[in-house]
Amino acid sequence: MKLLVSVVDADETVDALKGGADIIDVKNPREGSLGANFPWVINEIKQILQGGVEMSCALGDAPYLPGTVSLAAFGCASLGPDYIKVGLYGTKNKEEALDVMRAVVRSVGDVNDEISIIASGYADFKRVGSLDPMLLSEVAMESGCEGILVDTGIKDGKRLFDFMNLKKIRDFTESGHEFGLLVALAGSLRAEDILLLRDDINPDVIGIRGAACNNYDRKGSISQKKVLELKKIFR
Repeated sequence: MKLLVSVVDADETVDALKGGADIIDVKNPREGSLGANFPWVINEIKQILQGGVEMSCALGDAPYLPGTVSLAAFGCASLGPDYIKVGLYGTKNKEEALDVMRAVVRSVGDVNDEISIIASGYADFKRVGSLDPMLLSEVAMESGCEGILVDTGIKDGKRLFDFMNLKKIRDFTESGHEFGLLVALAGSLRAEDILLLRDDINPDVIGIRGAACNNYDRKGSISQKKVLELKKIFR
């Protein structure tokens, strides 16, 4: 189980690395749950990474505009991340999600076919009006993605467990693993949530931001101390 820490700039990246993050996830919380950051920020962060630490980039809470999203993915792929996360925010059903993800897979493959593409959905999909995340495994498998992620779309203090119980999270994870997919879980998770998920679910990746910031404020700054504390939970 790997620890993914979402950062917004180079300074936060340094603190996350010193805390023991396995994956540095570059995002922009001001633009949403999976908000995209700027190319120059991503480039600056990439120069800092070393020692086998991987980099993930959020492509945004994407609308149902396959051409627009695939062009963004093409640009993101040119920056050389290990993972690209696409938030299927504007897709209402499996067919629309497949349209977007097939276009993304093709665009990224034209640049670098070693980049892993992560189809991402929202546990609070009913509030968002987006795709049911329980369909993500099928979408990822049929479109050629390497992994799936479930997060919360609206950051108002509610957590993953407010929308998915342990059984549903287990079903989500097992479904992804049955298709040979990497499975990542996020959604305002705290230390006690991570302990439960580690012992009962054992996903491939746990993603955090708020829990790594002082006072659980995801709009604040990453704390090296907080990351260190969380890293102790991981196997």
